Amino acid sequence: MADNGDDESQYRIKGGDYVVLKRGEIFKAVQIQPKKKVIFEKQWFFLDNAVGHLYSTTFEIGSGGVLQLRKLRDAESSTDAKEAGTDNRNIVDDGKSQKLTRDDIEMLKEQGLKGQEIIQQLIDNSSTFRDKTGFSQDKYIKKKKKKYENTVTILKPSCRILAMMYQGREPGKIRHLRYDTLAQMLTLANIHAGSKVLVFDTCAGLVLGAVMERMGGYGSVIQMYPRGEPVRAGVESFGFPAHFRDTLHGFPICHVNALLAGTLDTTAKDPSADSKQSNTAAEGKQNQPEAERQGSPEEQSMETSSCTDGSHEQEKDEQEKRKEARAQEKKVKQEEKRKKLAAAAALLEGRNADGLVIASQYQPCPVLMGLLKFLSPSRPFVVYSQHKEPLIECYTKLKEHGGTVGVRLTDTWLRHYQVLPNRTHPLPLMSGGGGYLLSGTTVATDRSKPAGSQQAEEPAPKRLKVTDTEG
Repeated sequence: MADNGDDESQYRIKGGDYVVLKRGEIFKAVQIQPKKKVIFEKQWFFLDNAVGHLYSTTFEIGSGGVLQLRKLRDAESSTDAKEAGTDNRNIVDDGKSQKLTRDDIEMLKEQGLKGQEIIQQLIDNSSTFRDKTGFSQDKYIKKKKKKYENTVTILKPSCRILAMMYQGREPGKIRHLRYDTLAQMLTLANIHAGSKVLVFDTCAGLVLGAVMERMGGYGSVIQMYPRGEPVRAGVESFGFPAHFRDTLHGFPICHVNALLAGTLDTTAKDPSADSKQSNTAAEGKQNQPEAERQGSPEEQSMETSSCTDGSHEQEKDEQEKRKEARAQEKKVKQEEKRKKLAAAAALLEGRNADGLVIASQYQPCPVLMGLLKFLSPSRPFVVYSQHKEPLIECYTKLKEHGGTVGVRLTDTWLRHYQVLPNRTHPLPLMSGGGGYLLSGTTVATDRSKPAGSQQAEEPAPKRLKVTDTEG
């Protein structure tokens, strides 16, 4: 029974959870925090009352931004007024069919009428509603619901929902990656629990989060990042449990060449800017005049008088303590960073990764050719690009270099359908393109040839270089 309770709890909204708000086709990812005002689609409300309810529950926004559980109605009260006419041939859209004005609607809102009641008033005051066909009446009601119903649905984050959220709000952040293309990437790369996967992702962390979700917290994910710190904004929106973080590792792609050459030293202290800063400070001190280093007689006398004051000494001690604390904190962070780098390097040194996924704004060819060396034979790889030209270069390079089979360059076609009684048809609007995918499988090279001939046939290795295609 306890297990059933635990299984059910994962479907209920809890405080601190990351959730996705939905209204119509608009999504927004937020974290549930007590008494925190959330603004969504020009409305503000609090999510405190949502805690304890099941995901995918729809709430109405009451006065004061309080969420109230939406009551289910039998066939919706607004549909009771339906008396379908014969056709729409005598209906003229002249803007005079609605008797209620904008001021009247605002007055109804001030009186406390909810969305469904306002829609009913609009139907009663429409001179053409009863003459419309049943299909037209349904379309009219659906249109008014989007405009006047103050409802919000709370969903559990998933790679599909988050991909739809980014696609609708900020498609450029994910390089216009569509959710069906993302699903194909996970399939082509054979992402599963217990595997070791390399991910090079500059799509706000969406692809990285999708890989971690598919692996379920089992295995190892090594995120290759170009510079600075790895971007994981999309991973945060998934709201993974704490143990998922143990499977995630980061490795800067600028150290790949050193790791392949065996010159990467992860045991020594990171050649940081501390030595540079100390050298710069020493040089600056040497360049100072002796009078400035020692100070003028007036400054020396002021220092002597300040030392006699106990408050200044106490303040100086506190400053020294804060300085030591910051230095210690910085040292701890550097040690943690060094340990994480060493752990990621240890995973890569075996060159036995089970898959490679690349989706970034950078030129993919040098990245792909460099990271393929870390895959075991008979392992899949997939590269996403919004444009096909960079992938054509990758395709040509793979054919010249060898070591891969089944290399394919594909694009996907997606169209939504409206499925309703007697009116199932494809939607008139559809996505213009979902990007392109290059996929294939690694194979072991032929080692039966003499070493000299093999080295002569193989092209000279090139250093891994990341190039920004957008300039």
